[in-house]
Amino acid sequence: MEKIRKGDQVVVTSGRDKGKQGTVLQVMSNSTVMVEGINLVKKHQKGNPMTGEAGGINTKEMPIQRSNIAVYNPAIEKGDRIGVKTLADGSRVRIFRSNGEMVDS
Repeated sequence: MEKIRKGDQVVVTSGRDKGKQGTVLQVMSNSTVMVEGINLVKKHQKGNPMTGEAGGINTKEMPIQRSNIAVYNPAIEKGDRIGVKTLADGSRVRIFRSNGEMVDS
């Protein structure tokens, strides 16, 4: 079971964007994730008239390591670690480590 999923609200725990919050856009297989508004870089791009793309300096999001983010816990208003708990009916749910509440209500 993946601890960080698409659509989760996360907080950056280290790096130049430390403390910023965003929503997970994509989870990649190589232990990186794309987070909305986090790890923005400038890309110098040449224009392409065939596809209608304008040239110039564009800002785009780049992947960030999973180890550098934590899922936001609204109860404590901070980033929190995630655990997995098996319920009585056999289903597995994600929980916050600090208070044991379920992530997906």
